[in-house]
Amino acid sequence: MSLRLATFNVENLMNRFDFSGFRNQLNEDRTLALFDIQSEAEYKTLEQARAIAQSDDTRQLTALAIAAARADIICMQEVDNIEALKAFEYGYLFKMVGQGYRQKYTTSGNDSRGIDVAVMMRNETAQGQPIEFVRMTSHAYVTYEQFGLHTPELAALGNQPNERIFRRDCLEVDITVGGVPLTLYLVHFKSMGSPRNGLDGREATMPVRVAEAKAVRRIIEERFGAEHAADKRWAICGDMNDYRQRVKVAGDEVDGYRFEVVDENLSCVNVLTAGGFCENVVERRPEMNRWTFYHTRGPQERHLCQLDYILLSKGLAAKNATAVPDIIRNGQPWRTIFPAGQEVERFPRAGWDRPKASDHCPVAITLDIA
Repeated sequence: MSLRLATFNVENLMNRFDFSGFRNQLNEDRTLALFDIQSEAEYKTLEQARAIAQSDDTRQLTALAIAAARADIICMQEVDNIEALKAFEYGYLFKMVGQGYRQKYTTSGNDSRGIDVAVMMRNETAQGQPIEFVRMTSHAYVTYEQFGLHTPELAALGNQPNERIFRRDCLEVDITVGGVPLTLYLVHFKSMGSPRNGLDGREATMPVRVAEAKAVRRIIEERFGAEHAADKRWAICGDMNDYRQRVKVAGDEVDGYRFEVVDENLSCVNVLTAGGFCENVVERRPEMNRWTFYHTRGPQERHLCQLDYILLSKGLAAKNATAVPDIIRNGQPWRTIFPAGQEVERFPRAGWDRPKASDHCPVAITLDIA
């Protein structure tokens, strides 16, 4: 009995306008930055017009990327709320490709912007097996102190023992597929942010993501028992904002691009995979072809990396030892640099930087869960 599982950071699927750019330049859209805006009221009017004009093309591409994943269940990141998800699924995904995702679940997490993790499920798999929701458990409330995870490194970043661990949530979703139980852990870890304290953004925020990863592992071990958890039927899906490896990009279009695979000594993902607890199945793909995200801060800082994960429990991974996940890159903007031989046909109307389905790529895998 097979199930097609996917994860995708859809980026800012909102049903409200974000006006924070009027006071915070980091959140200001670059189009509006060109104009001399005299008042907050004027800014709000222009922001509404800009967002509406841009959103239709963007969400068509997002829907095409989800459709291309062909998933029975898709875990999502950066969803505003259930109403935004319903409006998107019906107005774009269902009307464009049909056979929509009738089951949708999310809950409010800890993100200050209100972007949460969510899941959409079909009523049945492509093979006709019923998909049934059992329960959903939020772990957004868990603190460093409760789990004994507060460290001097976290304190140096200004994180107090009584603060919540997860920047969004670890949403535990129990389902059955054809009567077979499966548990999904939906996550979206702390973003890397800007350099601070003499460290780059990734290093500076690493203690937060490591704590989040340790908390996810503890939640799973407490649920199934530490000795037996790895053998149970579960998967961790989401954007972990971290990588174990990256592909550095040098050169240019005229003289040719050069690519170099670089391994990282430290990653929050290691916390979860240590001891064979679970497997990052994307690493079954060739090293040069594991990326789900293109990062650039100009010609001197460009790389491809994996930020989006489906981690299968040891038992589920062993049962699907030959399954290799797909990465859907057709919704990438044209500025993304593809290694030779990996180029794909972009979805119609994809732009140089935008519109785009997302800066992230959906990851999908077909699993035998019987």
